[in-house]
Amino acid sequence: MSETTTAPYGNWKSPITSDVVVQGTTPLVSVQLDGDNLFFAEAHPSEAGRNTVFCQSRDGRIHECTPAPFNVRTRVHEYGGGAFTAHEGNLYFSNFADNLLYVRTADGDIRKLTDDGNHRYADGIVDGRRKHWIGVREDHTKSAIFAETTLVRMNLDGSDEKIIVSGNDFYSNPRLSDDGQHLCWTTWNHPNMPWDETELWIADLTEDGALTNERKVAGGKGESVVEPVWSPDGHLYYISDRSNWWNLYRWDGDSTSAVCPMEAEFSSPSWVFGMSHYDFVNKDTIVCSYTQNGTWYLAELDTASGEIHRLDSPYTVFGSIHSNGQKLVYLAASPSSFSVLIESDADGKHPNILRTSAELTVSQDYLSQPESIEFPTTGGKTAHAIYYPPHNPDFTAPAGEKPPLLVHVHGGPTSSSSSALNLSTQYWTSHGFAVVDVNYGGSSGYGREYRDRLKGQWGIVDVDDCVHAALYLVERGDVDGARIAIAGGSAGGYTTLAALTFCDVFQAGASYFGLSELEIFAQETHKFESRYMDSLLGPYPAAKDVYYQRSPIHFTDQLSCPVIFFQGLDDKIVPPNQAELMVEALRNKKLPVAYVAYEGEGHGFRMAQNIKHALDSEFYFYGKIFGYTPADPIEPVTVENLD
Repeated sequence: MSETTTAPYGNWKSPITSDVVVQGTTPLVSVQLDGDNLFFAEAHPSEAGRNTVFCQSRDGRIHECTPAPFNVRTRVHEYGGGAFTAHEGNLYFSNFADNLLYVRTADGDIRKLTDDGNHRYADGIVDGRRKHWIGVREDHTKSAIFAETTLVRMNLDGSDEKIIVSGNDFYSNPRLSDDGQHLCWTTWNHPNMPWDETELWIADLTEDGALTNERKVAGGKGESVVEPVWSPDGHLYYISDRSNWWNLYRWDGDSTSAVCPMEAEFSSPSWVFGMSHYDFVNKDTIVCSYTQNGTWYLAELDTASGEIHRLDSPYTVFGSIHSNGQKLVYLAASPSSFSVLIESDADGKHPNILRTSAELTVSQDYLSQPESIEFPTTGGKTAHAIYYPPHNPDFTAPAGEKPPLLVHVHGGPTSSSSSALNLSTQYWTSHGFAVVDVNYGGSSGYGREYRDRLKGQWGIVDVDDCVHAALYLVERGDVDGARIAIAGGSAGGYTTLAALTFCDVFQAGASYFGLSELEIFAQETHKFESRYMDSLLGPYPAAKDVYYQRSPIHFTDQLSCPVIFFQGLDDKIVPPNQAELMVEALRNKKLPVAYVAYEGEGHGFRMAQNIKHALDSEFYFYGKIFGYTPADPIEPVTVENLD
């Protein structure tokens, strides 16, 4: 074992550089089985993020089905998902550039099925018996923002498109029973988001595909129902949070029963279409994933007894689970592994990695291992986070020194931080920072009651929980209470700015295109999120005073610590002036401030050189504030008002 060098935290030299962080990755998007054929979608950053679908045939050969310029993405709900479906070797997909629906036949021919770019399609399935494509359509003909969402069907050649379900604001998850006799779907209306309240409906299908006998099966009245799946013996399974936890339920045509009651979440918020956290191996067996305390597990569930047992796996995050009865495929990741595509026996045994999104180019010895923590917060409650201690096998800190802490705030805000490998986090820990990813009240993965803590309390509960996460680690003796920074982007950037404006625990902060003016967002966002703020803050404009009081931009006089702002100059969601007004306030107060703006970037940075520059600039900025010197040369960033 080589000797370690003693150096202050922040002065550690690490092989996990910003260049390594932005190294080439090919994110795995989703997976689907079509008989013995496996289809999977990848995002290609080197091609401006183009999504493309590959197929692995029975003989194991892999070929690309959707070559450039096709981009297999959909803009339904803006966030998309569910952009392709396969049936008998034919691939039906949405193309991002023109919003049209295409088919790629088994012999390789690609042709369009639709011709109106005002219609967007997602979450499709194929009714093989009637030769229909059935899915979600978003019609932007009358309004560019408030589109009409319906369920439609069309012949497999694109002809005779018809609306089959309409009248509500949103639809998703049309799913056909194995015998082709029944169709189910989920639906919801403003002001709800799909994690607030949805309904599950079912209808019978006539021979020509018309729907009859429509009836509601579950949902409504504050219940979120997601991911309906038909079992091989004709029962309808779904996930509901009626017990506080997103658990599995079964509807047998007359009554509903809980399949496996647990204090665990078997699903996550439906920001995108096409999520699949479970599937049937046979009528008696489900392979599923569930999360407890920030960690996901893969498990096998007996549908008759309700008994569940975990499958051995080194992974801690799972998704896109599918089975054809003979084999199982899914996506997985872990604290030491990027996302991988795995194929195994139907019972989960003999897993084989078919595809990796990226190769780790540094030794795992440099990776900090996460710790799930639960800590006390406001009102006698507890909150959750994932803590990463500083770690670098080449260095130790001087005796008695405690590391600086970076509090990271995830976006959403109804989202969560996971334990999957994130090299940006490891960049900090390997250079001598402690990092805590806070799953504040309002985050998913900890039950409905926890998720609802943010209702009406955005800018309060999330801020309080970030504060208490930091104080908990200080009191536990892990970190230096005089060197605490907070950082986040978008909604996480809002929490960051609110924390820096309305409390005095943090000594520095970094806002990445953070929301600072909430009224503008409420007035200008797209349909899917246009009423999201109703639950987070209150209906607008009735709650206009709340929007004002929670907007940091109106209280810049309360900012009292150094802040660095990162902003895309083409950002339409958070215009640059929101950051610039706050920068000017810090200038006037003679507080250290830095403003880094990028041409050609919008709401979220996509260019590798800018992601690299921002990461290094944030590290450099904290060095100036906390008094450490980076071990590697970093391009200086201008920090105003430094003594």
